[in-house]
Amino acid sequence: MKARLAASVLLAAGIALGASGCTFVTYQATTEKYEASDGVNLSVGDLEVRNALVITDDGEDAVLAVSIANDSDSDVTLGIEYEDETVEVEVPAGTMTVFGGSADDAEPAIELPGLGADAGSLTPLYFQYGGEEGVEKLVPVLDGTLPEYEDLLG
Repeated sequence: MKARLAASVLLAAGIALGASGCTFVTYQATTEKYEASDGVNLSVGDLEVRNALVITDDGEDAVLAVSIANDSDSDVTLGIEYEDETVEVEVPAGTMTVFGGSADDAEPAIELPGLGADAGSLTPLYFQYGGEEGVEKLVPVLDGTLPEYEDLLG
């Protein structure tokens, strides 16, 4: 009788483990952070740069569409370097500033004159402010083919 009970318990445990055991060893993609849109993400000090992407129509002049969150208590002047140029943007303390978005409160996209990057390529941009260590990131370059980007080219 005890052997039959032990066999039943062992069989039930085997079925339960077999039916649910794969979740113990299966990779769970939902735990991974990734860039879910066309742009790239990076962090510089207290700034979180999100969905950065460059848009151009002629491969020479371009604009940068990006959202920047400033988690600090101070306004920040962020420098964005490319080639031999630097553009600066103000990011107020405790805010998410959208440059080149479609919302009513979005700032204009950041102009990058003379960038010289063709659509379909990746271009290096260097983000830095104050005494924080800067970050260089390869940013995708798109054109105005997609409707959500055509208005950014002016």
